[in-house]
Amino acid sequence: VNAKLHPRECAWIMENSEARIVIVSSDLADELRPVVPSGVDLVRIDGADFATMKQAQPLAGPTPLGADDMLWLFYTSGTTGRPKGVMITAGNVMATALTYFVDVDEVTPRDAALYAAPLSHGAGLYNFMHVMRGARHVVPESGGFEPQEILDLAKALRNVHMFAAPTMVRRLVERARAVGSNGDGIKTIVYGGGPMYLADIVEAVDVMGPRFVQIYGQGESPMCITALSRKTIADRSHPRWRERLASVGLAQSCMRMKVVDAAGNELPPGEIGEILAQGPAVMAGYWRNAQASADTLKGGWLWTGDMGAMDADGYLTLHDRSKDVVISGGSNIYPREVEEALLTHAAVQEVACIGRKHEDWGEELVAFVVPASGQMIEAGALDAHCLDIIARFKRPKAYYIVEELPKNNYGKVLKTELRARLAEQG
Repeated sequence: VNAKLHPRECAWIMENSEARIVIVSSDLADELRPVVPSGVDLVRIDGADFATMKQAQPLAGPTPLGADDMLWLFYTSGTTGRPKGVMITAGNVMATALTYFVDVDEVTPRDAALYAAPLSHGAGLYNFMHVMRGARHVVPESGGFEPQEILDLAKALRNVHMFAAPTMVRRLVERARAVGSNGDGIKTIVYGGGPMYLADIVEAVDVMGPRFVQIYGQGESPMCITALSRKTIADRSHPRWRERLASVGLAQSCMRMKVVDAAGNELPPGEIGEILAQGPAVMAGYWRNAQASADTLKGGWLWTGDMGAMDADGYLTLHDRSKDVVISGGSNIYPREVEEALLTHAAVQEVACIGRKHEDWGEELVAFVVPASGQMIEAGALDAHCLDIIARFKRPKAYYIVEELPKNNYGKVLKTELRARLAEQG
C-alpha cells in the first residue's frame, strides 16, 4: 500500500482486502493505529513482533504456486473514485517478467534496480525481473525522487535501472541539463504511468542519450501491454520517427491488442477507439467486485478504458481515457492533443485540459496551465498559438493559470480535482 496515502484511505484498503497483518514503518504506525479495522494486527518494523518474525526458520525452498494463484492484490490509484483491488496472479507476474527481458531490457547481476518511484506500483512490480537475475536493489536514502540524488547514485552504482513517471523524467532531465550531466551510470529509465509528451522525450534523449524505454500497461495488465524500444526512441532517421516517438510502441510479445468502437468492432488503422488487450499478463479480475470485473473483462479481452489509434505497422498512440474525451457540439476533442499543442509554447511548463458543461454545445474544453519559471502567460497568446497548429474547434475556451497541477503520489494529474474546482466556481 502506498505509504503516502491518507490513513483513512489505507484503512479502507485494509478492510476491503480482508488483511490480517499490516507491516508498517514506525513513522506511520501512530497515524494508522486509530483507524485500523478490528481484527488487523499492526506490526511495526522496529517492534518486537517483527523481530520475532525475522527469527523464523527459513523455508526449505520457494512455496509452489500455480499460474492461477493470486500473488499480489494491487489497488488502483483511485483517480476516478474508490480504488479497486486488482487480482494479479503468479502467471501474470511470470508473463510480465519474462516479456521484460524480450521487449524492455536485459538484466545482469552487475545491474542495480533503483526504487525512486512508489514500490506499491510500477517500480515495485519491476522487482521480480531483477531478483530473477540476481541484480542489486537500491532505495535512495531520501526515500523518494530527488533528481540530484539519483544522478549521484547512478555515477557511484553504475548500470542503474529505474522506473519513472513522465513528470519524474522531466524533472531529472531538467536537473541533468542544469548541472551538465548526461545521466552517466544510468543504463535504462523505463517510463510510463501517464502521458509523455513528444517535446519532453525529444529533450530527454538530447540531454541524456539513448537511456529510455517506454511501456504502456495498467494495474489490470501490470506494466505489460505495449513497449517502445530504446532504439526506436533514439532513432531520428525513420521518415515517421516523430509519430512513432509520440506512440507507446508495439504490443509486448505475450500480448494481443486491438482498437474497437463502442460496439466492440475492430477499427481500421488510424481510427480512434477503445484499446483492448489480451494475454497472460491480464488480471484475473477485481477483488470482491464481480460487476466491475464483468464490465472490464468482456469476450476474453481487457477493456482498458483508454482511447487510442493504431497505425498500419502496429504502433499504438494513446489519446485519452474514454471518460476524458470532450464531446462539444457533436465533435470529439481529445485533451491530450490540445495539451501537446500547448506544451510547444515556450512559456508553458505543464498543462491539463478538461471539459466543462456548456448550455448549447454540451461541453467545451478548458485548460489549466502552469507557466515555465519566470514566464508570464496571457490567454490571448495561448489562443493564437493553438490556432496556428490545431483546428479552431479544438482550442480551449478558457485558460486558468495555476502554480501547479494537482497530482497523486504516482505523478498522475488528478483531473477529477480540476473538475471539482470548476464545479465550485459554478
